[in-house]
Amino acid sequence: MKICMIGTGYVGLVSGTCFSDLGNDVICVDSDLKKIADLKKGIIPIYEPGLEELVIKNYNNKRLKFSSNLKDSVSKSDIVFICVGTPTKKNGKGADLSQIFNVAKKIRNFISRFKIIITKSTVTVTTGDEIEKIISKKVPKKFFSVVSNPEFLREGEAIRDFYKPDRIIIGTNDKKSNNLLKNLYSPLTSRGAKYINTSRRAAELIKYASNAFLATKITFINEMANLCEKIYVNIEDISIGIGLDKRIGGRFLRAGPAYGGSCFPKDTKAIASTGDKFQTNLSVIKSVIKSNENRSSLLLKRVFNILKGKVKNKKICFLGVTFKANTDDMRDSSSLFMIPSLIKKGAKINYFDPTGEKQDFKKLKNVNFSNNISAAIKDSDLIIIHTEWNDFKSINFKKEVKNKNFIIFDMRNIYSSIKMKNKKIKYFSIGS
Repeated sequence: MKICMIGTGYVGLVSGTCFSDLGNDVICVDSDLKKIADLKKGIIPIYEPGLEELVIKNYNNKRLKFSSNLKDSVSKSDIVFICVGTPTKKNGKGADLSQIFNVAKKIRNFISRFKIIITKSTVTVTTGDEIEKIISKKVPKKFFSVVSNPEFLREGEAIRDFYKPDRIIIGTNDKKSNNLLKNLYSPLTSRGAKYINTSRRAAELIKYASNAFLATKITFINEMANLCEKIYVNIEDISIGIGLDKRIGGRFLRAGPAYGGSCFPKDTKAIASTGDKFQTNLSVIKSVIKSNENRSSLLLKRVFNILKGKVKNKKICFLGVTFKANTDDMRDSSSLFMIPSLIKKGAKINYFDPTGEKQDFKKLKNVNFSNNISAAIKDSDLIIIHTEWNDFKSINFKKEVKNKNFIIFDMRNIYSSIKMKNKKIKYFSIGS
């Protein structure tokens, strides 16, 4: 099939590349000329394991193209995916859908035969209705169908998630579109992926409801960890004990920093705002948002307690600063709050992250990026394991750290407290 992906961000680039790898002709279009030029050279704007190889392979095979010409890209395609950003509004309430609607206004000028217009971006309920209204002002309804097909790609696992999805959600009541999309996704459904056809509004809500529920699980286990620290119980035991209940499941029951990234923060706020719009108080989700916002402050207090209030001139190392491993995404990462806060108290920060130096910290005084783990930790008073990269799971701290009185605060519980105690290392973890 001939496919156009509008937007070469995380969703558009990964999905477009994978669709081309399944044998489709895909054009990824973006208004950012530099990004398009870089992609043609095989330069990938995001860190995602395996993506660079797939882009280069399918670009060389001419199944994957990159363009800044929206008119040409839409005109040549049968299916048009809208994959632009839907960030939180500046007032912090609801999703900013301006990019979605701007795309709808532009592409309506290029539709002269039947096309399926699909929202792959995460959009609030009734967005598809609005897109349909915008396009129908210039295009007869027989020439297009607006469908919701939410993505469920985890950063760091996106390619695997595309090829082996838990489910494929198609929100449409149009039989022609549904049949065409069944054919598009047949390479995945033939391998066992579940294809679910719902109404468009239901598909839009499924995405938000899924992320809100997962965010709730993370927040729940973090609150349980807070209680465990007060009563000297190990949160790992609690996570295992309740996770083995098949009704609950163990995934997303890992205590640690606040949730962050491209989805959970903005999507929980958006669904709460949708509830307000339709006069429904989503009190559980609102509590999750508030608890998560307080999480970084609680962890910062823990750091102060570990250092017994003596933060000034302490050399603190952050191992990992992204919101999770296997991604370079810094959005809503706890490090964005904790590092500036510690600097204000007089601390000196070193950090290492496998995805490199971060623009977010370049203007801060007393913040230094190290090129490797050894350089980052060698003079540390306190080492904070912030992100669970595999690189950090087998460090010989005794050998690498020159300061004999160093302390470790493991915010991901990747080390054994018993083993650390046997090595006579001062070690603190989450929920114990």
